[in-house]
Amino acid sequence: MKQERGFATLAVHAGEVPDPNTGASSPNLVMSTTYVTDPDVSFSAEDFGENTPFIYTRWGNPTIAQLEQKLAALEGAEAAIAFASGMAASTGLLLQFLLPGDHLIIADVSYAGVAEFAKDYLPARGIEVSRVDLSDPQNLQQALRPNTRLVYAETPANPILKLTDIAAVAAITHQAGARLIVDSTFATPVATRPLALGADFVVHSLTKYIGGHGDAIGGAVLGRAADLAILRKEVSIHLGGIISPFNAWLILRGLATLPIRMRAHEENALALARWLEQHPQVQRVIYPGLASHPQADLARRQMQNFSGMISFQVKGDAAALARRFAERLEVIHYAVSLGHHRSLIFYLATRDMLRTSFTLSEAQEATYRRFAGDGIFRFSVGLEDAADLIRDLEQAFA
Repeated sequence: MKQERGFATLAVHAGEVPDPNTGASSPNLVMSTTYVTDPDVSFSAEDFGENTPFIYTRWGNPTIAQLEQKLAALEGAEAAIAFASGMAASTGLLLQFLLPGDHLIIADVSYAGVAEFAKDYLPARGIEVSRVDLSDPQNLQQALRPNTRLVYAETPANPILKLTDIAAVAAITHQAGARLIVDSTFATPVATRPLALGADFVVHSLTKYIGGHGDAIGGAVLGRAADLAILRKEVSIHLGGIISPFNAWLILRGLATLPIRMRAHEENALALARWLEQHPQVQRVIYPGLASHPQADLARRQMQNFSGMISFQVKGDAAALARRFAERLEVIHYAVSLGHHRSLIFYLATRDMLRTSFTLSEAQEATYRRFAGDGIFRFSVGLEDAADLIRDLEQAFA
């Protein structure tokens, strides 16, 4: 019986074999759009299957296939599909498994692009959407309807680092005959493997920690092979939101160091979070690795790594401080995105985040402000020396 490999070994080797022709140890970058094939092979998506050879890169590509195999191994999934972006992955999944008349429950705090898509695009096409605070599983129980088909959670949630108890939410979702999607971009499979906790699908923006270097955009959906075979045929092949082989190759390269990068991100983030908690100009720090996080017990139970994302609120004029950060920071980049090897910081006004999403109930807004206040700085702590990051923030605060 073949012994199961450890996570770090899978990160380096899963999906990869030396090239049989050249002996090359590293994965090949295959940029070809088309492949010499047998005349009996059908060029119809209806005939696409597990054993279909490479025909055309929109259908499949050797480099992309290696990335998908590695992702599946790390998440403990039967299969994975790589997409051109995290948004392509999320929207493709929702479009495939929702029909007019269906009901979607989405977390009240979700990535802005997905929240806007659920707010505007889906209802215009006959899909009912409810925004629910999934930090309390009972809220989900009360929001379920007979026509609920999907529940979409994000944990930790972007940008306020609110958590969802995946196992509890999965049990309630399945009892209602619906399926659970978990966006695990902030956590990565180093911290949390949602499928093992009962989720049906996992979504990642590969642009973030999994790629890790800020130089390639991509997304992925992982889950059961039968579900993903449908998704590949109908969404990848017919809608065409496939990842570039070059981006897949860059992300594949980044994945090999994911375990050691995430340990370093966590170590730096914990040091910065503790420093920020003591800073006289900081009102509050939100980080799952701190005892002060509102869901610290759940974080310890559900996450094996607390990642590198910190949110913090400041005293006084946050917008003015954001301008000073943009002007004065030397090591940290004042920029959007996250999960890169370099540190990034950006100010997010709560009122702007609320405006781009659904109208919140009083209870939902109270929960949101419990985490986010009137605005937060989202800090993606990179791999620099923690002492340099502290000095950079100190001189910018001054």
